[in-house]
Amino acid sequence: MRSRCLCQICTCGRHHCPHGTTRIYESSGTYWPTTEYSEKYPTYGNVVPPQSLKPKQEIRACCGKMEGITTFKSDYRPYEIVRQPRHIPEEYKPKQGKIDLGTTYKRDFKSYKVQPVAILRSLERQQVKKGKLDTVPTYKDHYRSWNIQKSEPCRPEQTYHPPTVKFGNSTTFQDDYVPQKIMPRESFKPSSMPRLSTTPFNGDTSHRHDYIPHQLEVKFARPKDAYKPTDLPFESLTTHQNDFQGLVGETAKICRPAHTTVTHNAHFEGSTEFRDSFQPWEIPPPEVKKVPEFVPPTGSMQLYSTSHLDYLPYQASRVVPIRPVSHRRKNNFPFQGTSTMKEDFPAWESCRPGLIKQEQQIPNPSGKFDGLSTSRSHYVPHELIPTESCKPLNATVKSSVPFDDVTMYSIEYAPKKQEICPASYPTPPGYIFENTNFQGHKFFRKITPAVKAF
Repeated sequence: MRSRCLCQICTCGRHHCPHGTTRIYESSGTYWPTTEYSEKYPTYGNVVPPQSLKPKQEIRACCGKMEGITTFKSDYRPYEIVRQPRHIPEEYKPKQGKIDLGTTYKRDFKSYKVQPVAILRSLERQQVKKGKLDTVPTYKDHYRSWNIQKSEPCRPEQTYHPPTVKFGNSTTFQDDYVPQKIMPRESFKPSSMPRLSTTPFNGDTSHRHDYIPHQLEVKFARPKDAYKPTDLPFESLTTHQNDFQGLVGETAKICRPAHTTVTHNAHFEGSTEFRDSFQPWEIPPPEVKKVPEFVPPTGSMQLYSTSHLDYLPYQASRVVPIRPVSHRRKNNFPFQGTSTMKEDFPAWESCRPGLIKQEQQIPNPSGKFDGLSTSRSHYVPHELIPTESCKPLNATVKSSVPFDDVTMYSIEYAPKKQEICPASYPTPPGYIFENTNFQGHKFFRKITPAVKAF
């Protein structure tokens, strides 16, 4: 008989052979990965994978000329805008009576006097400087300066010769730049003034010229069927009551305990399980720790610190600035204030354009303000009608009929015996262990019963 693996004997699907990543059952150097897919689906010969028919992502440049027409320009047609009617609110009628300006804060809050808070800021202490501080820093002690020779500059010699005449040499800007006359550009912005037509408006539009009225057909009106009540009486039976008559069986016994009525005249003993199990005991009061009495020290207090005693003040000289002395030439002749820029580019007069203001369409009110807003003049108060609650009352429904604990599940349900998976045992019952192959599968051979001869 053919032997079966532990994976094939299992009926619950939770038992498998211990597949290892290394081949501990074979001494060969080749590697055989064991998976369920490789066992069920063997490999075929060298099959070329199918080529992909997906188009490549390439940018196709358009060789034709681009037209300046968009979908919006070709499909859009302007139409006449009709002004929506304005909603006129109703006139507001104020309520009669006075407004109670009392609040919960004014009613519950009681004011009390507040004293100013004392300042707890400490007094400033003046440091007394005595003596002279003679110290050498670490930088001067470890780093010594040495003589360094100045390197010669590598820049080329200057071939520039100053001119003999005042402003004789021309600049690079004068040599390369050719002055041109600046012409102001024309504005292509349309004027905001409305264009009034001299011809009267006839009221003809393209819709009135092109529209052809068609006569509508007469709509077929289906007559309504008159309601005719039935002559048969109502049996008050539904489809469920007619088709499902119930199952014949024994009535279930009531499992609830007997109902014992508690009379109000009975005396309460006052003893509970908590009172019987937990008896109170006396708790001693906590001990109060005695605070020793403060004894002030004798003698006078010295207000000198370590900084005052060790660091004495010394007189320091003012640092002399190391900036170089400026050698300025004092010229007595006046400053002319002329340059090449001012001579070649004289300033011209420019006028700033005025602001374009639109005319006000809504005129300003000329009368006196009455003090009434639109809400006050048109608001009409309405009385609030509370909605009725549709919530049912929390009333318990009592029934004298006993409770039948009978359901279809309790009558028709038959318990089934739970089967144990044979692969959960170390050796499955009815099988004998045969061997373990190099992939880690455990094979068992089924025991065949002995047949007696006649």
